[in-house]
Amino acid sequence: MFLIATANSGKAAEFKRMLETSDQHWTDLSQMADPPEIKETGLTFRANACLKAAGYARHYKMWTLADDSGLEVDALAGKPGVYSARWAAMNNAGKGDADNNALLVKQIESVPDEKRTARFVCVLALSDPEGRIYLTTRDTVEGRILRAPRGQNGFGYDPLFFVPAKNKTTAELSPDEKHALSHRGKALRSLKALLEQHPL
Repeated sequence: MFLIATANSGKAAEFKRMLETSDQHWTDLSQMADPPEIKETGLTFRANACLKAAGYARHYKMWTLADDSGLEVDALAGKPGVYSARWAAMNNAGKGDADNNALLVKQIESVPDEKRTARFVCVLALSDPEGRIYLTTRDTVEGRILRAPRGQNGFGYDPLFFVPAKNKTTAELSPDEKHALSHRGKALRSLKALLEQHPL
């Protein structure tokens, strides 16, 4: 059994869909008793992914996969970055996905469309049960930020993140379409390939 270090059901489902095999079964923090809080004190996505992977691996004595992912907006000098999930709370503008999106729209409302470029970033870290990082992967997807949300799928900033090649936001894509191009989907495929080359 392997642990996905998230209690986010949407994220856990994406991971399981990509990684579950007949001989590798994955669980997540929602199925674990009293998961500790691992502070995300890192200044990079990789640092936070490694902190979470190692911390939960040591706690549960299990191989553990963690990710840190977020949105880098060029007009905000790469912010919200590692603070993406708590961006509104940090700015005293509410809490959660809807407030994060509303704050972002407000922060770049004067930025012209051609300069609203952004990317989703995902870093994955896999730790052995002793808390030693076994491997990491990183990937991105490029897009731009719309002025109003569109679409009902996905989570986080998906309703604002427009992918020109698809002429849709990531919240308008089907799960299969999203996995094919998303930062997390690409990072998971890299991880899967690495695990095939270096089996546990």
